[in-house]
Amino acid sequence: MQANSQEISQVERSAIAKVSKRLVPFIALMFFINFLDRTAISFAGPNGMTTDLALTAAQFGFAAGIFFFGYIVLEIPSNLALHKFGARRWLARIMVSWGIVALLFTWVSSATELYVLRFLLGVAEAGFFPGAILFLSMWVPARHRNKILALFYLAQPLTTVIGAPFAAMLIQMHGLFGLEGWRVMFFGVAIPAIAIGIVTWFYLADRPDDAKWLTKPEKDWLNRALASEEKAKTAAHGKMTGLALTDGRVWLLSIIYFGLIYGLYALAFFLPTIIAGFETKFGTKFDVFDKGLITAIPYLPAAVALFFWSRDASRRGVRPWHIGIPALIGAFSIPAALYMGSPEATIIMITLTSCAIFAALPNFWAIPSRFLTGPAAAAGIALINTIGNIAGFAAPYITGVVKDATGLYELPMFIVGALMLLSALLAFSLNGKVQEPELAASASRS
Repeated sequence: MQANSQEISQVERSAIAKVSKRLVPFIALMFFINFLDRTAISFAGPNGMTTDLALTAAQFGFAAGIFFFGYIVLEIPSNLALHKFGARRWLARIMVSWGIVALLFTWVSSATELYVLRFLLGVAEAGFFPGAILFLSMWVPARHRNKILALFYLAQPLTTVIGAPFAAMLIQMHGLFGLEGWRVMFFGVAIPAIAIGIVTWFYLADRPDDAKWLTKPEKDWLNRALASEEKAKTAAHGKMTGLALTDGRVWLLSIIYFGLIYGLYALAFFLPTIIAGFETKFGTKFDVFDKGLITAIPYLPAAVALFFWSRDASRRGVRPWHIGIPALIGAFSIPAALYMGSPEATIIMITLTSCAIFAALPNFWAIPSRFLTGPAAAAGIALINTIGNIAGFAAPYITGVVKDATGLYELPMFIVGALMLLSALLAFSLNGKVQEPELAASASRS
């Protein structure tokens, strides 16, 4: 019996290690390209685009945010389609579609065209992020899921660590093909989406049985573990789509996610602009590449914080305070950043905010799959992400409107802080509302 248990343990370790090495880096690469393409406008804005297209802060914020209208409309249908047709085909289709739309930004010539293309980019990208979360959840049992999602989520802060200097480098290629630098940047970040989308069709496998790189014992172990978990969740919570959309816990998680994403995108879309404003506020002088490097600074410590905070969550099991404590820190650090007396102190506070947001997010996504399964998981995860992406529109638009009205970024950042404080308080209230599948199954039998 002991020998058999040891053998199963070795098969489990081997199976999870292969999934971690084969799937997670590739999905993370897709996420890297995804986040870079949707936030490329934040680099283009202060580096010529707002001037060339004569955009106000409110217009820039609206252009950044309208992306999420298209994204929201098709979020849930896209995730249900992924569940029906398989991740390999659907994720490949999404990537190629958004790559083609992203390429068209190279030739945008007015605010109206910018709005249209940002909306279409959202339509094209709809379902990618919740689809990636769902895909990984369908490959990895709950006890390993937090670690896998943390490795996947590392791509988001690293997008800015690598992407900001890369975007700055492209912008400095002003005149290439007769294009302004910001147009060269749009061209350069769009091509990888099309290329990797084509590769996705041939590289991914929809389920363990389709993976030629797993041995039969590894496939059998994954299938048994996942089937057992699905049975436990179905017994405790049901699997119907309608149940997920009316579950109070799904809506509670949606509000928490709204606050976190509001902070994420307020930072993502306006940080390059805030850094550009250092010249006026502090009398500093930076070239385009310097600004790209400074934009990247907060995100490298954020990646480190994400890794170690998630590792602690994997060791202890995800607790509400793994989400609540970072959200609470971010609630106070983001408005404080604009009251610092130097560029260095400002960046330190923004770095603290980045660490807080990215420490909370992967642990947050370990929660929904504890009680959602089958089509309900597809619908519930998509609904949570949809509500979060309403914040993706609200954050840049409200930030831009309030900045235009007040002439300052202080009040917009207080709004960010208030919403992150709400997320923190609601996260702490999760105690007892969600359980691991095994515990839920025990409760249903008692």
